[in-house]
Amino acid sequence: MPDVFATQDDAAAGTGDDGSAPDGAGRPVPGRRRGTRIPARLQITGWLAAVMAAGLATVVLLVAELEYRAIDERVNAALAQDAEEFRRFAEAGLDPATGRAVTDPGDLFYRHLSSQYPDNAEIMLGIRETANGLDSIRQAYETFRDVRLSDELLRDIVSRDDVTGTVETPAGELRWLRVEVLPRQGGDEAEAWFVSGYFVDEVRAEAGATVRTLIGVSAVALVLAAGLSWLVAGQILAPVNTVRKAAGRLTEADLTRRIRVEGRDDVAALAEQFNAMLDRLERAFDTRRQFLDDAGHELRTPITIVRGNLELMGDDPEERAEVVRLCTDELDRMARIVDDLLLLAKAEQPDFVRPEWTSVPELTSDIDAKVRAIAPRAWTLEAIGEGDARVDAQRVTQAMVQLAQNAVQHTTDGASIRIGSAVGEHSVSFWVTDTGPGLAPGDETRIFDRFVRGGSGARDGTGAGLGLAIVTAIVDAHHGQVRVLSAPEEGATFGFEIPLEGGDR
Repeated sequence: MPDVFATQDDAAAGTGDDGSAPDGAGRPVPGRRRGTRIPARLQITGWLAAVMAAGLATVVLLVAELEYRAIDERVNAALAQDAEEFRRFAEAGLDPATGRAVTDPGDLFYRHLSSQYPDNAEIMLGIRETANGLDSIRQAYETFRDVRLSDELLRDIVSRDDVTGTVETPAGELRWLRVEVLPRQGGDEAEAWFVSGYFVDEVRAEAGATVRTLIGVSAVALVLAAGLSWLVAGQILAPVNTVRKAAGRLTEADLTRRIRVEGRDDVAALAEQFNAMLDRLERAFDTRRQFLDDAGHELRTPITIVRGNLELMGDDPEERAEVVRLCTDELDRMARIVDDLLLLAKAEQPDFVRPEWTSVPELTSDIDAKVRAIAPRAWTLEAIGEGDARVDAQRVTQAMVQLAQNAVQHTTDGASIRIGSAVGEHSVSFWVTDTGPGLAPGDETRIFDRFVRGGSGARDGTGAGLGLAIVTAIVDAHHGQVRVLSAPEEGATFGFEIPLEGGDR
């Protein structure tokens, strides 16, 4: 094994993203829907505002329900308390001032109501049946309300089966509770009634004011939250807008712009992916541009040769045959150039190599059998590596055949050409050694460039100077390195190293 590959194992081991709308160039972009585009910032703000509005509305409705329910409970409790106080007084039947028994319902109402001081929203009255109809006695302390009740309302209150209910009065809705006063001499027909009433409109107005205040506060909070979400969404989406603007500035002529990545959040990850996409896109455009430039440059010469020979071709059969031979040879060379250029263009694709675990001895033996058919040389298999490597066997064979063809082009019939392989701790190596004229000083750094050949580097002669470029592309796809060791008039050794497990891109 040549020394140039003996110490490269450790170094090789570390090598290693309906309708359409026009894009920036005026071309249609498929999959983009027509219609008004709603900015993401506005969508985020709108959704947050809608969710918050729904939450605040729920809170307002719940508070209103609780407030009105509390009012009902408070009113009912007040009515029940008034009724219970009168009931206890009626059962005792004694005048608090004199201690004498009170038997007349009118006196009973008077004695009880004279000591009551209800709230402004309350009313208490005693109603008794007389020969002239219903007579009512109200509390001594009058409210500021117009509490005059018509006989029809009084009759409605005392004639209902229910002991509680509501009626509409000039002062508003009145909720009442009735206590029947039975005759003391016996009987089950009530002749008098104690009525406690509560005007609920006032307390409901207080609750309504509370609810309206809550609505106002909620509206202000909603506006502030929407404004804050607008600002926050703007800050969050600022990198996205940067990506969008950068994408809008991209053109085929300038794919070098990149987005500065800041932070480690999802937006930063998006920027990284976008930059990676730009890297792939730039490589693809560079590959296409180089392919077109190379094809235009290299195909121009054979086309000129073919055209010139056809234009100067005479009627002599031998001359025609020679022209046909020359043209066919140039067309074959054009086909080889196109095939090589296509191969180099495909080298940038992720699936250019498909590595699999491969037996190095079997691969080396197959390569040896194939290169022996290239030309009559003194072929020697000087070393076979032991073990397996994760490589694309077809691409490695293709690279070795290119190196063997290169060796054949620089040697004569019967010259010695040696091939071999070796497996190190971290890498596998393949090489081809010839006994040709070797490389001129300085050629080692440029011999693997496209359209460059050894010696003077001229583009004439056999071949187009793409063979070693193909080798470089295959090795690079394996994350490997190309090596060359040569001296003038002492032959040359071309080879490459590939990591044992470094075939994936």
